[in-house]
Order: sequence, then C-alpha cells, then structure tokens
Amino acid sequence: MPSGEDDLIARYFRPLATAPGALGLVDDAAILQGQGDDIVVTTDAVVEGVHFLAGDPPGTVARKALRVNLSDLAAKGATPAGFVLTLALREAREAWLAPFAQALGEDASAFRCLLLGGDTVSTPGPLVISITAFGRVPAGRMVTRTGARAGDRVVVTGTIGDAALGLDVLKGGAAARALGGEAEAGAFLSGRYRVPEPRVALAEAVRDHASAAMDISDGLMGDLAKLCAASGVGARIEAVSLPLSGPVRYLRDRGVVGFETIVSGGDDYEILCTIPGNRLDSFRKAAARTGVPVATIGEIAAGAAVPSLMDQGRELMLSRLSYSHF
Repeated sequence: MPSGEDDLIARYFRPLATAPGALGLVDDAAILQGQGDDIVVTTDAVVEGVHFLAGDPPGTVARKALRVNLSDLAAKGATPAGFVLTLALREAREAWLAPFAQALGEDASAFRCLLLGGDTVSTPGPLVISITAFGRVPAGRMVTRTGARAGDRVVVTGTIGDAALGLDVLKGGAAARALGGEAEAGAFLSGRYRVPEPRVALAEAVRDHASAAMDISDGLMGDLAKLCAASGVGARIEAVSLPLSGPVRYLRDRGVVGFETIVSGGDDYEILCTIPGNRLDSFRKAAARTGVPVATIGEIAAGAAVPSLMDQGRELMLSRLSYSHF
C-alpha cells in the first residue's frame, strides 16, 4: 500500500519529472546522461525565517529555491541540466503544496532544468527546501574563482542592493516607511528579494570572456573578497559605478540607506565576474545580445588584499562585508 509520502510525491512532483532520467520518480536514483561535457554540481538550501518569510507565497518560495541554484550555474558558465529536491515539511497541506509545485514546475520548464528526483521528510522545525542542481559545460571550461589577474575589470550584472532593501520593506522597516505610498517601488524591491533573476542567458558569455566568476549571494563586497582571496589579488571598487535601481538610489539619496547595506546586504543573486581588458568590449556586446545589463565597477589589483570601496577618492570603511549565517 502506498505511503503518505508516496502519495505526496505522485500527486505534486511526479508530473514535474518529465526528464527520461527521472524514471517517473519510481526509483531511488536518477540518470543524468553524459554528453562529453563536464557536469557542474551546486547545492543551496532556503530556510524559513532565514531566506524567506513564514508568510511568503509558496510559489515565490519554490522559485527562489530553484533560482538561487541556477544563479550558481550561470556564474560557472554552465547550462542547466536538471535538479534534485529535498523538501522538509511540518505538514503536507494542499493549499501550500499545490502552488509550490506549480511554480516549481513552471520555472523548471522555463529554465530547462527538470526535476530528476529527491526526498520529502517531516520536520518539527522551520520549513527547508534544499536543491542540488546540475549543469553542463564543455570539458575544462568551467569558470572558477581563481583566475582573476591584476588589470582585469570587475563586472556585475543587474542592480545591487535591491533584495536587502526588499526584505526591509517586507518587515516594515525604514525603507518601507521612507517609500510610504510608493507601492510600485516597494513591490519591486520585495519582488527582488522573493524571486531573484538568475542570469542563465549570460552563461556562455561568462564562459567565453571571464577570468573568474561567482554569483553574489551574501553581499557584493564579501563575495568579491572571497573571489579575490581565491585568486590571490585585491580589487578597487568605485561606489559611483555601482548599478543601482531607482528605488535604491532614491533611498540612498535621502540617507535612508548607506553604501554598506547596499554592498553587504546579500540576496542579490547577480553575477560577479572579472574580465580581461582586451575582452571587455566583446563581453559587453555579448551581454547586450542576451538583454542582461552589465556594469563595470572597478579593477583587480596586484597583491592579496581585502577589496576597497572608494567614493570620490576616499575609501569607505565598512563594518561588515557580507551577510553571515554564523
């Protein structure tokens, strides 16, 4: 007789598992067929109360859980190939599971990253969704954190700081009060926190041009520090060059938020990469063809050092570089 877990899987997740290697989710393993490429593997969990709020819509939770992993793959220059899902639930409620599975399936289809398998468990604690995603790159072509060299330009996609302020909006903090009746601005920021935009379309351009890359999950300056440490270099970032959305610029100009929150708040899920100067124009053109906005924000410097953030020739002293779980 099927268990409750079997029924849950069959009802909500078997319809998503259309990849042949998923075997209809009737086995305890899946097949990811080799095609002569390297397989890139990444895993991220999202935890209730840490990465999303308890009252967030289940559809946005599903999209964020998958997209933070797709963001990692894009920064490695990898094309999505599939994922496995571990879901820890306090209870199996139709009202939550149905929209969660629907949104997850929509994103899996849109990003061509199909469900291969996973596990469902019960927990007395917070809701946890853990995804391990697989991607493909031509053999030996994955972009690591270790290749940055002095003179390379530091480039980021999209805009920085939206998600950190979006969380503040959702919590009714200073950003929410300052925006007041600006409902559209508040919705934009909270949307950037709840549903990041993985730059999957830029993966090939990153692979062809970047000397080093990673995605920004914990904060721009902290993640840049990790990349610099891995490459044995430093970096100089110009605050005036940071790409900011209209709502973030509005809040900064009115003194509601400073540069430290913008560059260390986390949850941006944009690509941070270093591009040799002779490849920069080509990279910009490739990015333009994908529709992904990119901005050059600084330069890699010789010698291992913590990156500096400069504002009109003066270094801004930051009390923290990124969000930390511990």
